[in-house]
Amino acid sequence: MQIECGIMTEKTEKREKMKVVAFNGSPRRDGNTATLLGVVLKELNDQGIETELVHLKGPISGCIACNKCFEKHNGRCAQDKDIVNLCIQKMALADGIILGSPTYFADLTPELKALIDRSGFVAKANGDLFKRKVGAAVVAVRRAGAIHVFDSINHFFLISQMIIAGSSYWNIGLGLAEKDVLGDEEAMAIMRTLGQNIGWLLKKIKD
Repeated sequence: MQIECGIMTEKTEKREKMKVVAFNGSPRRDGNTATLLGVVLKELNDQGIETELVHLKGPISGCIACNKCFEKHNGRCAQDKDIVNLCIQKMALADGIILGSPTYFADLTPELKALIDRSGFVAKANGDLFKRKVGAAVVAVRRAGAIHVFDSINHFFLISQMIIAGSSYWNIGLGLAEKDVLGDEEAMAIMRTLGQNIGWLLKKIKD
């Protein structure tokens, strides 16, 4: 792949391996969200697909509606003091994008929302950078509210013209304390199936 001013150009070199990048929107680096994402990524690794897990360490600022991304068309957010521009570059180069979040008051975390808002505007300002990439949402929840989080992430994928991969049920795992989701056997199966489906879909698109 070639990067010019942070944008993936049309002239690309064929990469030997496909790549999926996952973003952990939880403030807990090794919590339930990261655990669920890890199960999905392992399935992708088993299929020979390269993966990366990025922890969205804050503070991450929200979009300030400055419209600089639409003025400059350089594939970057004008705010440059946090991790977002690095994340945008990783998203632009990946074949698949997974966004994970715990459930906070029936919604996603502010860190993940900031990434969605800022990367979404940058992508739109630069010819839909994420168009036809594969996307998947992963949500950790104690009891309720996860469907709202799941929908919010999927709305981002849809408006970005991405292709959403699903599983045998909603991509949600139940847990409160760290690693609790490992006891949710159904969630573990869902995440494994999700990883298998993402890999299958990526290969079909590549073919």
